Amino acid sequence: MNKEHVKNINISAAVITVSTTRTPDTDTSGKAIREILAAAHIPTQHYVIVTDRIDAIRAEVNLALKEANCIILNGGTGLTHDDCTIEAVAPLLEKKIDGFGELFRMKSYAEIGTSTMLSRALAGVIEGKAIFCIPGSTPAVTLATKELIVPEILHILSHAGK
Repeated sequence: MNKEHVKNINISAAVITVSTTRTPDTDTSGKAIREILAAAHIPTQHYVIVTDRIDAIRAEVNLALKEANCIILNGGTGLTHDDCTIEAVAPLLEKKIDGFGELFRMKSYAEIGTSTMLSRALAGVIEGKAIFCIPGSTPAVTLATKELIVPEILHILSHAGK
């Protein structure tokens, strides 16, 4: 990363778990994301579990945008009939970060093989803030947060805010 392209930005996060079955006690993926962020000194300002409904997801994204500049949604990115995170978020994006999904699938392939093609991981920018949609499994959120989001979030926000 070219240091001259990176600004000194305070990063704050929002974690949104999309699920109809998880609770704060059973949301191991949301917990893993928050722990990885905390270890990187990125505070989580907003955390919620929201049901798999486009209107509910969009409402939480809009709330999160008021509190954080790094928003991570986990869950609802697959192909089942109720997976709608991508449908909720994609139309809101001002710019997409196509490389995020590509890199996520490339790194996932080493762990889970060809079933990684079912992942619709997505990232982009809204109002100069970064938003990531990742699968809800704990290994997937760990991979995405630790290996992709944390190392690049300052770089992303430096460019997104221009």
